[in-house]
Amino acid sequence: MMLRMALAGLGDIGLSAHLPAMLRSPEVTLAAVVDPDPRRREIAGIPAYEDLSQLPDDIPAVVLATPPWVTTDAIVGLADRFVLAEKPVATSVAAAEPLTRIDGSRVQVGMTYRHDPAMVQLREWIAGGVLGDRLVVRAHIYDERRDPRDPEHTERIRKTLDHGLPVLHEGSHFFDWIGYLLGGEPRIDDAWSVRTADVRNLTGARLSYPGGHVALIECGWLTAAMPPCELSVLGDRGYAVLDCRTFSLRLSTEDGERLVEFPGERTQRCFDRQLARFVQLVRGKAEASPSLADGLAALRISERVAEASAEVVR
Repeated sequence: MMLRMALAGLGDIGLSAHLPAMLRSPEVTLAAVVDPDPRRREIAGIPAYEDLSQLPDDIPAVVLATPPWVTTDAIVGLADRFVLAEKPVATSVAAAEPLTRIDGSRVQVGMTYRHDPAMVQLREWIAGGVLGDRLVVRAHIYDERRDPRDPEHTERIRKTLDHGLPVLHEGSHFFDWIGYLLGGEPRIDDAWSVRTADVRNLTGARLSYPGGHVALIECGWLTAAMPPCELSVLGDRGYAVLDCRTFSLRLSTEDGERLVEFPGERTQRCFDRQLARFVQLVRGKAEASPSLADGLAALRISERVAEASAEVVR
């Protein structure tokens, strides 16, 4: 049987990624959409609602493509259904406190790119000692370019920054990646923030992970040009680079260089795999992954970095 689902949130990520994935899935029927904007609700042939409380009872699963200052209450209100919630699940650890009092087994957190086969391959190299025993991970995550031809986008991102630094929003991805690759809770050794305009839009930090691993991160929004977005892992036996735009992998060892690419476009591939995993959760064939606990852990690290960086603002 096809699984009836609803999509709540018809903004950029909802319309560009979640909606196409749901329409492509051979296992999902998009039964309803939810959005407070009446213009966005005009999707032909699909029942549309202004509020999640209006959803029919026969829809067991909901994809939340909502901003983090909305997501927490939405998850709590959907406690009797299965939820795939966009990251981050809250704007702070304090704001996420209600989520610690619900049954999180029905909640999958949308740290989408954890599902990519490139991440699985990189984890296998690390676990197998291909790169070495003590590793240096560098994550350079830049997004949301400032484009003078798109002032609406710039204003929307500025409003998002009212709810926290870019590291709070993007950190859910790359701190989840690093935790997935290395394991354990990190110690934050130092952090910094830079204002390139009138907002704190660039953040960096150095973190120590169990096993002697070190992670160096940079994260930024609203620059006119962006550096390459990549995650690299260096050890005494090898060097691996993940291109965060394509999720191709390049491995360099004493045996030479190897390029690993995966079929399909990265966004479509990851959102399709994420949705398939969510379907398994709803059908009782898998546990939530990434789980609500994973999402809260990434949020906790992101907030600690944001707080530490506030002490060193340039």
